[in-house]
Amino acid sequence: MCTDAGGGLVEVVQEGERVRLEYRTIAAPSANAPLLVFLHEGLGSLSAWREFPDRLCAEVGLRGLVYSRAGYGGSTPRPHATRWRPDFMHVQAREVLPALLDALGVDTRTSPPWLFGHSDGASIALIYAATFPERVTGVIAAAPHLFVEDLSVRSIERARDVYRSTDLRERLARHHADVDSAFWGWNDIWLDPAFRDWNIEALLASIRCPLLAAQGYDDEYGTMAQIDRITLGAPQVQLLKLAACGHAPHRDQPEALIAATTAFIAQHAKQVC
Repeated sequence: MCTDAGGGLVEVVQEGERVRLEYRTIAAPSANAPLLVFLHEGLGSLSAWREFPDRLCAEVGLRGLVYSRAGYGGSTPRPHATRWRPDFMHVQAREVLPALLDALGVDTRTSPPWLFGHSDGASIALIYAATFPERVTGVIAAAPHLFVEDLSVRSIERARDVYRSTDLRERLARHHADVDSAFWGWNDIWLDPAFRDWNIEALLASIRCPLLAAQGYDDEYGTMAQIDRITLGAPQVQLLKLAACGHAPHRDQPEALIAATTAFIAQHAKQVC
């Protein structure tokens, strides 16, 4: 298992194709500390997290693993003619994340990791926890998507217009080797009419691990219904509702999110012990 700070590229199979994923590890004072895996948003990447993973890992005393999904950051780009299917997050949760952990020597049976996901990454974390309930210690889901809302679609339509007409493309290019791969992969699937019926609420009852779900009151990509409805399927969830916070709690309210996550992990680490 990776224990020291480092990183590089690792090869995994995604839907029958070999892809290379960039990753970075974060060391902890103890080489035996549990692992916290960071799953980025639909326009995110390893570098787009900035310093947040390091700050959180230092606060909670865990090792960290940050990576870019295929199509993002320095990982294998999405071929421009390829469109993701509505089940793309299921593929990431059920196929790619387990393959990545295995390739890096993470034994999820004996040392199940914690997962911290944001937006699409939070949905991937929830799907993983529902599919492999014994292979995850706990999930922190920041601004997760359980279903597709009209608000989300309208905001993603606006993002498309902004990408075409402003410097957004140049700003995103700082975090992606192929910025069009990242943007259009995300934008096209979310605006595909076939994606409107996407919903993971039925999976929530299979989640056994502790959950913390955070949402901003000013989130332009989702309403509070996204986390409120987690309570219907996974009543063990703890909710964190943040004022003056949009779709990225780790950027808009990092102190509150780090404090809540630290308390959550400490609480459940004691229960495990």
